Amino acid sequence: MKSVTEILNEAIKNREAVVLCTVVNTSGSTPLKAGAKMLVWINRKIYGTIGGGNIEKKVMEEAVLLYESGLPKLMEYALLKEQMCCGGTMQIFMEPMKPQNQLLIFGAGHIGSQMAVYARNLDFKVILIDERHEMLEKAGDPETEKIYLSHREAFSKIVFDTGTYIVICTHLHEYDREILAFCINKPHAYLGMIGSKRKVLITKKRFLEQNIAAMDRLEGVDMPMGFDIGQNSPAEIALGIMAKIVAVANGRKLFQLVTSTSFDFSQEPPLSYQTTELAKEEPIPPECLDKPIAYEK
Repeated sequence: MKSVTEILNEAIKNREAVVLCTVVNTSGSTPLKAGAKMLVWINRKIYGTIGGGNIEKKVMEEAVLLYESGLPKLMEYALLKEQMCCGGTMQIFMEPMKPQNQLLIFGAGHIGSQMAVYARNLDFKVILIDERHEMLEKAGDPETEKIYLSHREAFSKIVFDTGTYIVICTHLHEYDREILAFCINKPHAYLGMIGSKRKVLITKKRFLEQNIAAMDRLEGVDMPMGFDIGQNSPAEIALGIMAKIVAVANGRKLFQLVTSTSFDFSQEPPLSYQTTELAKEEPIPPECLDKPIAYEK
């Protein structure tokens, strides 16, 4: 049987919402003594025990409520009041173990690789996705998780939740839109796509015409993404994007923030960025959507 610590480490790795409840002090007769531990998930699943009975049920309920605050709390329980005949007193420390925010970067080119550097220093778990091994190998640092797959293959490897921040900056417009179509209906805290105002307008038009997403969903996507800081280089573009992501992580809403013009790819973009002509793109494949749709011929 695995220890509470082992299960906790697995839960954190899997980005599960869990609260660690530890008996830190007791007096009188109690079912368990200091050191007893129990994990409580927000779906009320538990692992381990602090003594069973009414006290365990009450701690479970209070741990679920506490999780949203994100703040630890020391609670004291008189067991007689909890209808437990032991009669002693227990002090239990509850600590929400909120997952680290994760940043998914689709595209390990100039901007994506620079964002990976910034994000690691801002306490994000960074996941870089790119099918180009030569680009991915030199991007990020040893702590950066790298997925050497196409975006279509990578989708099944990723866990999306409300602590997920998504940046779409691949080398092809069609890839960007396929990724956006898949991610737009997934749980996330932030979703942004690189591109010019023209690219954004065409994207919105196609998504509406093909019933991929409604306008309210599209308005929730940061595109062109990032703050306009007068950027003239990939590092500055990445900085503007990262600044907006941090603002969202700190509680600011997208509609409160000034959107960047990003990089104007409509003005003869360098080959090192994005060069696919928009008019040549095919409809987004059904496998890149969160739900299948019918396309017009």
